[in-house]
Amino acid sequence: MTKSVVVLDYGFGNIRSAERALARAGAEVEITADYDRAMAADGLLVPGVGAFAACMAGLTAVRGDWIVGRRLAGGRPVMGICVGMQILFARGIEHGVQSDGLDEWPGTVEPLNAPVVPHMGWNTVRAPEDSRQFAGLDEDARFYFVHSYAVREWRLDAHNGAIRAPKVAWTTHGEPFVAAVENGPLWATQFHPEKSGDAGAQLLANWLGTL
Repeated sequence: MTKSVVVLDYGFGNIRSAERALARAGAEVEITADYDRAMAADGLLVPGVGAFAACMAGLTAVRGDWIVGRRLAGGRPVMGICVGMQILFARGIEHGVQSDGLDEWPGTVEPLNAPVVPHMGWNTVRAPEDSRQFAGLDEDARFYFVHSYAVREWRLDAHNGAIRAPKVAWTTHGEPFVAAVENGPLWATQFHPEKSGDAGAQLLANWLGTL
């Protein structure tokens, strides 16, 4: 059965490339900021490029914060990409200014401490062995990154044995940073799966398989 996915159109992100990649993976894709359609879709993709604070302002302007929160409260799948992943954390710091994120996960998006910034190009990812995100992918699979900020410290662990701990994947560019998270209905990647060739297509297909 074909799954429906809404790519949230809030003014930030490579929505057309995301639309094409999801369609190739077999989804029925719509680009919209309509609240009801975003709530009704099997999956919601939140893209994002540019500055953390600007993305948050654009998201809240279309009630995207409500959409994400309500979907997750009901166990409905959401996936964030690039800055769409970063705004899922508690806060972001850019040019010394702190902005609030959606606070789905604790943690801070900070400038990447590396000899060359932005981190632009292909890199590998260290994923947990039982990751559904990276199922079917080799350890040397490469993904496409474009970013100057990242989460350098993961601060959430599940202490209750009845709750599954989030699965966190890491990449190193100057220092280790969070490259992807799989947390029940909430998935996110710092890299761009829609620009990552066959590896990215496999990851998107893995996500569609959970819808």
